[in-house]
Amino acid sequence: MAKLFTSSIGKKLIMSVTGLFMILFLTMHMALNFTSVFSAETFKAVCDFMALPIVTIMVPILAAGFVFHIVYAIILEVGNLKARGGAKRYEVANKAATDSWAAKNMIWLGLIVLLGLCLHLTDFWANMQLQDLTGGEAADPNALLASTFGSWCVTILYLVWFFALWMHLTHGFWSAFQTIGWSGSIWLKRTKVIGIIYATLLMGGFAVTAIVACLKANGLL
Repeated sequence: MAKLFTSSIGKKLIMSVTGLFMILFLTMHMALNFTSVFSAETFKAVCDFMALPIVTIMVPILAAGFVFHIVYAIILEVGNLKARGGAKRYEVANKAATDSWAAKNMIWLGLIVLLGLCLHLTDFWANMQLQDLTGGEAADPNALLASTFGSWCVTILYLVWFFALWMHLTHGFWSAFQTIGWSGSIWLKRTKVIGIIYATLLMGGFAVTAIVACLKANGLL
């Protein structure tokens, strides 16, 4: 078991599996947030549902995959720098497939994603889930959404974060599947297309949520 966490192949597998956990976590999160576009009441009800025990158990598991993904990305990047051209984070059958800008700059995209995550945790998690865990009073989700995205600067920062996530996911999606065995040339093309479509829908949902919240908060919608 220890070799799984320390070997090169094991680390790549962990990056792939935790990356898929991250996608599931983001998908669930986007679906929740997107309800705010249509109805404040529905958004509030969904947030209340997320406080149920069965959900509070599932969310930390998915979030843990997110954390492991970040930690192992840093470990692998440090290892790559030491090796000066050593193993990449993901195992791919076609070297040319890794020549995209996103593939060459995954660590920088990852750092932007990490900074955006810190911003998001400060804005939302600290005022909602953390308050529930510590016995405090959680902020009203609609009021929090309006106060956060009422600032154009904050909204732009979130949009930059979403774009970095989109770039990260369009590469990471097919790379993860390559690592776990879908390495044929036919499936490479398919997973790349599926990854682009999925990442676009996912991050587009986040972006629309932020823009609509910003417009509503500023009385423009």
